[in-house]
Amino acid sequence: MKILIAGATGQLGNLVVRHLLQKVPGHQLIAIVRNLEKASALAELGIKVRQADYNDPQSLHDAFTPGAKLLFISSSEMDDAIRIVQHDNVVKAAQDRNIRHIAYTSFAFAEDNPFARVHLATEHAIRTTPIPYTFLRNGGYVEFFVNTPSLQTYIKDGTIITNAHKGKVNAVSRNDLALAAATVLTEDGHENKTYTLVSSTPWSFDELAATLSEVSGTNVIHKSVSMEDLKRQLVQAGMPERAAETAAYIYHTIAEGHMEKTTDDLACLIGRHTSLKELVASALQARE
Repeated sequence: MKILIAGATGQLGNLVVRHLLQKVPGHQLIAIVRNLEKASALAELGIKVRQADYNDPQSLHDAFTPGAKLLFISSSEMDDAIRIVQHDNVVKAAQDRNIRHIAYTSFAFAEDNPFARVHLATEHAIRTTPIPYTFLRNGGYVEFFVNTPSLQTYIKDGTIITNAHKGKVNAVSRNDLALAAATVLTEDGHENKTYTLVSSTPWSFDELAATLSEVSGTNVIHKSVSMEDLKRQLVQAGMPERAAETAAYIYHTIAEGHMEKTTDDLACLIGRHTSLKELVASALQARE
């Protein structure tokens, strides 16, 4: 059976393709992309590439193969009104082209998150069709917190400064989420199910500091400050004011406990999930 990957050149989509190639031959995969030039590496792997845009219903209709499975990666559009239209275009094209199964990348604990309303609306739209679905309610990407530049800065300064206090993070790596998607697309038994894909062992920034100290050999501590102090320090360090406000708000939601809910869905789907220590070690190795 053919497997369509909509958004195959994005960071998550590309990782999904790599995992799918470990499970099925390349000729079973069809990459749906906006820019064909960016998909040349996929074509070289023997993957058929088709151009389509979430804003163009006809292009989606032409790109979808009847009877195929579809990985529907949510739009990165920031305007929710536009995003809903884009998602409706995908769902309508999938129904018209008799797609056999939709796996949609939704958001973890969507009912409790006001920023996830588009995902709930999309889930509802998919349920109105006769197409079997799997909702992959992905948690936040751990790469936002554990990335090479940030870790190097923490090591240099000896301090991780946030306003997260003792709050914990259930974020997971894109690679683990990509493997979960590839697993759902290549196995039976996932139809009409919803998986909340977050870390089963949420961690605090105190734990991140301790782990970074262990892996790097340099003592790093976590210092929590007020939201206003963090914004001021980030701006003084060169971060744009809007970005500093966003970062401080994210840490604030962590402090309030909004990112510590957990399930075992991810570990059950892929056997395990990458530990904080492994993620830190991998990010530091990427610098070498």
